[in-house]
Amino acid sequence: MADTAEVLQGLDLGETNTRLSVIVANLRGAETACSFPQVDYLGFPFRSPKTFKCGIPTRPLTIPIPSCSRYKKRPLAHNKQLIVYLSMGFGNPYGDPWSPEIVEEWIYKLAALDLPIISLSDTVGTASQDDIRAVFSTLIPRFSHIEFGAHFHTVYTAWHEKVDAAFRAGCTRFDGAIKGHGGCPMAKDELVGNMPTEKLISYFLTQKRATGIHPLHFEIAYNQSHNVFYLN
Repeated sequence: MADTAEVLQGLDLGETNTRLSVIVANLRGAETACSFPQVDYLGFPFRSPKTFKCGIPTRPLTIPIPSCSRYKKRPLAHNKQLIVYLSMGFGNPYGDPWSPEIVEEWIYKLAALDLPIISLSDTVGTASQDDIRAVFSTLIPRFSHIEFGAHFHTVYTAWHEKVDAAFRAGCTRFDGAIKGHGGCPMAKDELVGNMPTEKLISYFLTQKRATGIHPLHFEIAYNQSHNVFYLN
């Protein structure tokens, strides 16, 4: 993003254990991100040539495995980690073939790159509990050296079933955004946004699992978001 440098320069990271990640869509973006010492993770959205495409009218991003390996080398050279986001990880409403077995085939290919973190994306918010459970309960035991994450898009009323299905299948890494701001522009339902961070916190409190998020600091950030997004 054009204002990434300005945002990073405005952060006071002197007394925090927070680690920052940025999403990069191409090699140029990866190289730029590597120039910032504040950044710890580079997130790369991966779509296979024939599956997981997002129904975008323009040419879809289809990065083959060899190109994906080049993304890995850049952050490693700058003491950063690469997170690969596998698009359409829980289903594909655009007519392309999808199954947990297809997802597993691509994980095998990505695992050959020795990637430490792979996050599965519910790109347009259509993931079902059964598919979430099937994917994670298969992948997590078979690829124990990989930390799997969940990047869910959801309507505000359906967040719990997705988080619960993933967590009970062994996933402990989740992406979130305050009040669910953002999401995939290709989602047909305008109510689909990102997974609300406050709901994730609430869920893991009920599970008696630590999140590492300071409650008061999060409350301050949550209240400040009202000013940023002009909410009442």
